[in-house]
Amino acid sequence: MSYILEGIIIGLGLGVMLGPIFIALTQTSIEKGALAGLLVGTGIWISDIIIIFLSYFFIQSIRDTVEGGNFQFYVGLAGGIVLILFGITAMVKSIDLDIQKRKHSYRNMIGFWLKGFLVNTINPFTFVFWIGIMSTHLIGRNASNQEAWLFLGSIMTTIVLANSLLVFGAKAIRSQLQKKHISWFSKISGIGLILVGVYFIYISL
Repeated sequence: MSYILEGIIIGLGLGVMLGPIFIALTQTSIEKGALAGLLVGTGIWISDIIIIFLSYFFIQSIRDTVEGGNFQFYVGLAGGIVLILFGITAMVKSIDLDIQKRKHSYRNMIGFWLKGFLVNTINPFTFVFWIGIMSTHLIGRNASNQEAWLFLGSIMTTIVLANSLLVFGAKAIRSQLQKKHISWFSKISGIGLILVGVYFIYISL
């Protein structure tokens, strides 16, 4: 049960974290509608699933190295530092969500899906995050395969639900969305990332 609860908490943080994925989902949903937003989201989710499988089997293939040396410490430290840096950036950087209509080069369903897939896949944070999660939360705690997939499944299920709510809510809140709201959201997301980063470093010690 603890793995499921932890997965939900982590997934919720990722699902609403302000960044390229948040912007892609919100911008597309506002300009092109919920269907287009969901197609972008589907591309993101498929990318995550592929990266999860690749990261999981990579970590399993070097399990002896992970368990026998300082791998957990260094990966946990690196992952924690990256999350903290992302959090600080989210807190201090001004991100303005342009809600004005503009032309897109994505003219079909495949284009919207590909937009989400590429936004997530070319983001180095995605790989660092999943490898860090698996080395610290799974290998470091000697999680069984069942526990591992419960944990990872909980994260992905929460991400899908949070992203979907974001897509359907974006159009509804368009008229109320102001720059100050985005700024507050950015700061809250930044604090959350910093706390998760500190936790990553703590459990890797």
